[in-house]
Amino acid sequence: MVSTEVERYTEVDPADVPSAAWGWSKITYRTWYGVGIFVVVFLLGMLRGNHVGHVEDYVLVVFAVLVAAVIFRDWWGRRRGWLR
Repeated sequence: MVSTEVERYTEVDPADVPSAAWGWSKITYRTWYGVGIFVVVFLLGMLRGNHVGHVEDYVLVVFAVLVAAVIFRDWWGRRRGWLR
């Protein structure tokens, strides 16, 4: 007998990941973008502190720029269709 229920296909097998049946098996790109922006803000927020030398400041800024560059590259590549 033919079923009227729609079978949804996700890329994850519910036998491997039990939460796939509820749709919780995949982290979206927007989530990673939000986490990346939080990391950039957190790193730049650590510039304020009791630093005597500014070597730590340079390292924090470099890491914040690297994270922002990775986020921008991923966003731009997905927008242009270069990445999936």
